[in-house]
Amino acid sequence: MSIIDQEERISKLKRMNNPTSKELRVRASGAAKDFKSSWVSFAQVLHSIRQDKLYEYWGYEKFEQYAERELGLKKPMALKLVKTYQFVEQQEPAYLKEEFMASREPSVLPEIDAINVLRLAKNRKELTKQDFQELRKQVFDKGQNAALLRKDLTTMIRERKQLDPEEEREQRNMAALRRFLNAIRSFKKDAETLKMVKADVMKKADELFRDLESQLD
Repeated sequence: MSIIDQEERISKLKRMNNPTSKELRVRASGAAKDFKSSWVSFAQVLHSIRQDKLYEYWGYEKFEQYAERELGLKKPMALKLVKTYQFVEQQEPAYLKEEFMASREPSVLPEIDAINVLRLAKNRKELTKQDFQELRKQVFDKGQNAALLRKDLTTMIRERKQLDPEEEREQRNMAALRRFLNAIRSFKKDAETLKMVKADVMKKADELFRDLESQLD
């Protein structure tokens, strides 16, 4: 950069450093916080409606019907909102307090998709408590987004599987058994429809089928 270009840049920066630009910066920061936290208020209301089954008083049989027909929310989004809110209420109640939002920069505020990934990760048996706490820090202390969190989660699960090949082998065996049962179920249905097999043979096949199914319980 030449001396002239550098002087022009400094001059431009000085012009932009005025009360109006400072006000816009503050407003942008506030809007970012509102944007990231607005889902909480909405989800809190939805959670109360679902928990108290208020939708029944409004003529709906299910919460999902109310959410879609009256609010325009598809079932996956409606459930993600209420379940994520419930998770935060139980696991991170401090997040629901105004002081939490006020003390954080917008860049480190957790987003709903990242919290939802954390919620689902809590039920993964491959992860240790230490793994979950590390993911929790990434979300609530550093504001990591959902895409990077999923990447970290995938890496953790892969590493744990490598450390426990016996469990991975057992999972493969169970998957093979499920495929085998599905094939038998399909053949059994066709055999019954076309009367391809004698009744006594079919009875024995049913007993064997139930024994195999019990292995999956």
